[in-house]
Amino acid sequence: MFRFENPHYLYLLFVLAILVVLHYLSIYRQKQNIKKIGDPDLVKQLLIDVSKVRPEIKFWLVLCALASFIIALARPQYGTRVETAERQGIECIIALDVSNSMLAEDVKPNRLSKAKMLISSMVDNMKDDKVGLIVFAGQAFTQLPITSDYVSAKMFLETIDPSMISVQGTDVAEALKLASKSFTQQENVSRAIFVITDGEDNEGMAVEAAKDAASMGMNVYMLGVGNPNGAPIPIPDTDRYIIDDEGNTVMSKLNEEMCKEIAKAGNGSYIYVDNSSSAHDKLQAQIDKLSKSTLESHVYSEFDEQYQGFIILGLLLLLFDILIIERVNHLLNFSRFFKK
Repeated sequence: MFRFENPHYLYLLFVLAILVVLHYLSIYRQKQNIKKIGDPDLVKQLLIDVSKVRPEIKFWLVLCALASFIIALARPQYGTRVETAERQGIECIIALDVSNSMLAEDVKPNRLSKAKMLISSMVDNMKDDKVGLIVFAGQAFTQLPITSDYVSAKMFLETIDPSMISVQGTDVAEALKLASKSFTQQENVSRAIFVITDGEDNEGMAVEAAKDAASMGMNVYMLGVGNPNGAPIPIPDTDRYIIDDEGNTVMSKLNEEMCKEIAKAGNGSYIYVDNSSSAHDKLQAQIDKLSKSTLESHVYSEFDEQYQGFIILGLLLLLFDILIIERVNHLLNFSRFFKK
């Protein structure tokens, strides 16, 4: 496969086309000026030392040299190789609750932002692991398939907000079921599911889903974010809070007991997330406990640079241009020895 790393430099080739037009306009004007002096054939006999062909050759040599340098600037690259690399790490799926209750501000700046900062820090500490992102509320869907591309993971993380899922609620069971299906098919790999939620599971069945995941060799970790005493849920872009049918302010409370029960069923542990950095340290400690397995990753090598050849070609063309003299060299005109 052939490509250019900096293709915008190729627009400079249009400048060369303009130079060609100007060159031939100059030749045309020269001919017109010669006609004003006198008979063109007579003028040609007077200018016996002037070569008509050599300046043309020199012009095209310089032009081709410039074209070679422009192509070199565009960095032509050819081919790519796909290699399989082995790394020591784990596979983990992060399921993030994006229900409206995650906008509560009992954890600063709010529950969702705190959770995203925790995930970002978690990804920063990864080296040879694979990570995937799932978002859920009343439904669950994959935000990022499992990958070792941490840059993409953080990029997708930044785009997460409650408006992504129209069906509200907190269906932890659905998130666990989807996460269980999101790992690779590689055998003998340590797998973990990290669920970050305020624990308000409106659908139930999460404990059963955690048991199913554990039976397949996956550890389920629950990270509860929020205050057990509850906090109001702000309405985005307003100064108001969500109210119920009776006009009372809805208070969202962290359900720690449910989170602990799910983590226990999933052969994992529960971590409380507050305004301190303790959750990050506890999370990292749990990750370090997981055994590191050999993971296979497809690594795409860089395209091979081909600009060197165009630079060499350009330099050779300039060298030929220097060696060619515009005027006729009579010392090299051997035809005079054969004149009678």
